[in-house]
Amino acid sequence: MPRHHEDEFEMKTAFAIGALSVLVFIAAPAQPYLWRNVVIGGGGFVTGLLAHPGARGLLYARTDVGGAYRWDAASRKWVPLTDWVRGIDFTGIESFAVDPSDTNRIYLAAGIYRQTRAAILRSTDRGQTWQVTQVPFKMGGNELGRFNGERLAVDPEDGKILFFGSRHDGLWKSADYGATWFRVDAFPQPTAKAPSSDADADGWRGRFNFPPQEVGIVFVQFAPRDGRDGIPTLTIYAGVSTTSTNLFRSDDGGLHWSPVPGQPLGLRPNHAVLSPDGTIYLTYGKQAGPNTMTDGKVWKFNPQNNLWTDITPLKSPDGDQPFGYGAISVDAENPPAIVVTTFARWHPHDDIFRSTNGGASWMPLLQNAVWDYSFAPYTRNRTPHWMGSVQIDPFDSNHVWFTTGYGVWESKDLTDADAGKPTHWDFCDNGLEETVPLALISPPAGAHLLSGLGDIDGFRHDDLDASPAGGTFAGPHFGNTEDLAFAAQNPAIIVRTGLGGNGSAHGAISRDGGTHWSAFPGEPPDSRGGGTIAVSADGKTIVWTLRGDAPQYSDDGGANWSACAGLSPGLRVVADPMNPLRFYGFNSRDDKIFASTNGAESFSETGAAVALENDPPGYGFGTGGLAATPGREGDLWLAMRDGGLFHSADGGVNFTKLRNVEIADAIGFGRAADGTDFPALYLSGKVGGVAGTFRSTDAGASWMRINDDAHQFGAITRLTGDPRIFGRVYLATSGRGVIYGDPAK
Repeated sequence: MPRHHEDEFEMKTAFAIGALSVLVFIAAPAQPYLWRNVVIGGGGFVTGLLAHPGARGLLYARTDVGGAYRWDAASRKWVPLTDWVRGIDFTGIESFAVDPSDTNRIYLAAGIYRQTRAAILRSTDRGQTWQVTQVPFKMGGNELGRFNGERLAVDPEDGKILFFGSRHDGLWKSADYGATWFRVDAFPQPTAKAPSSDADADGWRGRFNFPPQEVGIVFVQFAPRDGRDGIPTLTIYAGVSTTSTNLFRSDDGGLHWSPVPGQPLGLRPNHAVLSPDGTIYLTYGKQAGPNTMTDGKVWKFNPQNNLWTDITPLKSPDGDQPFGYGAISVDAENPPAIVVTTFARWHPHDDIFRSTNGGASWMPLLQNAVWDYSFAPYTRNRTPHWMGSVQIDPFDSNHVWFTTGYGVWESKDLTDADAGKPTHWDFCDNGLEETVPLALISPPAGAHLLSGLGDIDGFRHDDLDASPAGGTFAGPHFGNTEDLAFAAQNPAIIVRTGLGGNGSAHGAISRDGGTHWSAFPGEPPDSRGGGTIAVSADGKTIVWTLRGDAPQYSDDGGANWSACAGLSPGLRVVADPMNPLRFYGFNSRDDKIFASTNGAESFSETGAAVALENDPPGYGFGTGGLAATPGREGDLWLAMRDGGLFHSADGGVNFTKLRNVEIADAIGFGRAADGTDFPALYLSGKVGGVAGTFRSTDAGASWMRINDDAHQFGAITRLTGDPRIFGRVYLATSGRGVIYGDPAK
C-alpha cells in the first residue's frame, strides 16, 4: 500500500526562539503583550465534545472555524489549544480523538475546507505542544456534516493505531501515533454506484459513490473487548453518509470490510456510540446537516445476534418527521441510560431525550428545563439549536453537556429527570469565544469598543471582561452586523449595516454612542442589505455601499438616498476624519483612488493609479483597502495584501510604498505614543520576513512585532487601536472572537 509522510514539523505554544527571530529582522525590539478575549460568551458552532474515559474532568471541544479547546475543571474555563495557528487552514477541526489508554494524548484532524491544507495534529501533553503532519486527504471542518462523527479514532488496545474516515479520499490508517498515514484500499471507495437494497449488499464486493454532499466516512468505532493491552482491536465499525448501505465492519483489524447485515437504509447515519455492553446506538437523518435535517431515526444494533431495533423517541403521526436526530451518549456508569438530541427541530424547539432502559422508553428533558443566562445575557433570546454533540460525564451520571450553534450548555442534575423533576442548565462557555467579528470600531468617547459579528448581530462593550448585560444591540436586530462607522468629530453618532435577523431593516443609526439604535427611515431602492458604510466627520452625511450595488449617500439621516456619481458597484467608501465634505474610495479592480469634496455627491479619480499599477490587488484574509488617519485631513493608508502598504498625505493624489512591509492584511490606528503626534499604527501582515501583528509609533518608518508565535489567532481580518489607551489593540479574528492586547507590565 502507498505510504504518505509529508515533511513533519513541530508546533509549540511557547516560542522563545520565534520571539528572538523578530529581533533579527525588525529594528525595534519586540514588546511583550498580554492577550485576552473580549468576553461575549460563545457565538459559534461547537461541533463536538469529547470526554476522556480515563481522567475525571478532562474534556475537549472542537469548533467549525475556531479551533479546539480543553476544559480546565479547576478554573471552570476553556483553554484554547490552537491559537498558534496562523491563517484559516487548520482552524476548522474536522474531528478529534483521545487515546483511552493515555490521558495525555490528544489528536486533531484539522482542515477547514476541501480547498485548504489538512493535517493531523498530535499532542502528548493535553494540547500544550503539538506536532503536525500535513496529509493528502482533504477535510471540511466548516462544511456539511461537520458535527458528524467521530471520524478519527484511536485503538483502545494499541494506542499506536489510528483510523481516519475522510470525506473524499476513503479510509486511512496510521500505525505510529499519527505520524504517517496510508490508505486502507480494502474499504469501499467512492468510485462506483452504491447498492440500493440489502439484497444487493449481502453479496456486494463493489465500490460506491459518495453522495453529492461528499460528507464521506463520518465515524470510526473500535468495538470494546476484554483483551490484552498492546494487541490491536480486531472488530472495527465505520459509517458512511449515504442513504444506501452505510455501515461496515471489519473483524481483522481493518484488512477486510463488509456491510453489516440487516442495517436500515434510506437515511444517512451521523453519529454512533458503542455501549460498554456491546450495543451500538446510531442516529440518522435524511440530510447530513447542519443546515437542514429531516426524517430522523435512532436505531440500536446488537452484534451478538445481528438484531436491529428502531428506538426513535419521537415520531410524527404520519411518519413524516420535519427534523432529524444528531448526537447520542451512553452513561458509562449505567449503560442502559442514554441521551439523544433532535436536530433541526425548529418548531417548537430542539430537545434532548433520555432513556434509562436502552431506548425502550424516553422522556424529554428541555420542556421544563431551568436555564441560567447570567454568563452571556444574549443567550436569553436564543433557543438551543444545532445540538451537534452531547456527552454524559463518564465519571458522573448526573453531569451532562450538549453543544449548540452558539456554545455549550451543562447540567449537573440529569438524573433528577427520572423522578419528574426539571433539569437545570448553565451556559458553560467561559473562555470558549468562537465568533467571527465582521466590524470593529473604537470611538474616542463612550464605550471603548463596538463589534459587529456574524450570526449574532453585535455588541456595545462597556466592560471588555464581561458579556454585555443588555445583550446584543438595542434596536433593529441583524443576523450579521457587517460594518460600523462613527462620526470622527461627533462620535456619539454611529451607523451600521446588517443582514438577516428580524424585520426588513438593513441599516441603523445611533445618536448615543451605540446604546440605542433606530432603523434608517429609508433605504436605497431594491436594497439587498449588508455591505459597507461610512459617515462624515460631523455625522450629517452617510455613504452606504450595499452588497453588489454602487455607493449611495444620504444627507437627511438615512431617509432618502442618491447614487454617488463616479463610483462603480461594490466600492467601499471612507470618510475624512476632519473635513465633513471629503470622502475617499479605492477600486481594487483597477487600482484607482477616488475622492469627493462635495459631501459624496460625486467622486473623481485622484490620478494615483500609476503608483500602484504593478501591485496585485488581492487582500487575502484581511479587509485591507483604504483607511483614513484620525485627526489628519487627507492622510490615507492603503493596505494591499500582496502589494504591501502605501501612504498618502495629500488626499490620495500621491502614494508612497513602505518598503519594510511585505504583506498588509489589515491596518488600524490608536492613541499616539507619548511625545509623538502621529497616531500609533497597527498592522496584521508581514514585516521583514516575519508574519504577525505589529505596531509603529513613527508613521510606519519602523515596526515592532507585538504578538508571538503562540498568539497568531488564525487569520486577523481587521484591527483597530484604542484612541484613548496607548498600546491597546483590538483584533477581529476568523473564528476566535475579538481579541484585545495590552503591553505587558
